[in-house]
Amino acid sequence: MRALAIMALCATAVAGCTPDPAGEMPGPQDGKALFMENCAICHGEDAKGNGAYARRMEKAPKDLTLLALRHNGTFPRAKTMSIVDGYARSDIDGPGMPEFGALLEGDLVPFDSGDGRQTPTPRKLVALVEYLETVQQTR
Repeated sequence: MRALAIMALCATAVAGCTPDPAGEMPGPQDGKALFMENCAICHGEDAKGNGAYARRMEKAPKDLTLLALRHNGTFPRAKTMSIVDGYARSDIDGPGMPEFGALLEGDLVPFDSGDGRQTPTPRKLVALVEYLETVQQTR
């Protein structure tokens, strides 16, 4: 009986991180729209830290197109996700980024933070991080 309950719990957990009924995983195009809605005001439409609010801020927002260059040419998926989801915001000097509660809502999808393990993560956060990965400068 206990084994049956554990199997049911595992099945529920796995079902919670499956793609939507259409079978589509989030992609950079979804992330771009989320970036424009939530991030561009500070980071700029080009993600270079030159948004409309940037001039008003005590500490300018980071140029998000340089994340990979700052990490020896590898996009820091885990670190970026930790900052976007709020887990690592204590590392940010100044008032920091606002919390984006709506990005934490919705279904979960598998996210590989770079270590090969799939972690159930809100779909919108995955889309946003995948978009940021596409805007990286190579030099």
